[in-house]
Amino acid sequence: MPSISVITAVYNRAGVIAEAMQSVAVQTHPETEHIIQDGGSTDGTLDIVERHRTANTHLESSPDGGIYDAINKGIARATGDVVGLMHSDDFFADERVLARVVDALSDARIDGVYGDLDYVSASDPARIIRRWRSGTYARKKLAKGWMPPHPTLYLRREVFERHGLYDTSFRIAADYDAMLRYLAKGRIELAYIPDVLVKMRVGGESNQSLRKIIRKSREDYRAIRRNEVGGLPTLAMKNLSKLQQFF
Repeated sequence: MPSISVITAVYNRAGVIAEAMQSVAVQTHPETEHIIQDGGSTDGTLDIVERHRTANTHLESSPDGGIYDAINKGIARATGDVVGLMHSDDFFADERVLARVVDALSDARIDGVYGDLDYVSASDPARIIRRWRSGTYARKKLAKGWMPPHPTLYLRREVFERHGLYDTSFRIAADYDAMLRYLAKGRIELAYIPDVLVKMRVGGESNQSLRKIIRKSREDYRAIRRNEVGGLPTLAMKNLSKLQQFF
């Protein structure tokens, strides 16, 4: 039975970190560790982590160079056969998410799995704002701006060992760059779980201001060109594809 490492990079998120931790703690898959990489929080986050930690929670708190640097540090500390992320604002849709991940990875030809994602209201997580139904993966979809929902992506450790971690020269889109690198250049094989795996609160880092939206588009384009999956039409289709998530 493969073990799973769930990585949470967190900084000053006292209001939400407990729910993220609890959603990991109740997972039915027994071989699960929760790696929490804190950037030196000063708002009470560390006290909350201490109150909610279990024997499988592993906390480290130290300054970092941003979220992707923290994620890389967490992955370096992980011991699981399979690695995925749980952002501090997010939570699993139910307690059997990781069990379904393990079931999908029973096929040795599969390098990773992903599923669907609901964006929920920050003030009322029961209210769904957007529904990301990703569908099955085909390599040709990358040129049309397709990508799996990053918070639902779980990869075998070997993917990171062969193809590298997150490039911290990207401040907002290192996740998109990494996924393109794994899929387009690494040609890894993904399986799709047609269920909502993660609930994400709206208001992410990349959408907090017009300046950050512009920067994200520039970084997305850089990732597209760097990984040789397309050009400006790919970027346009990637952004336009989000519209259907509201309906």
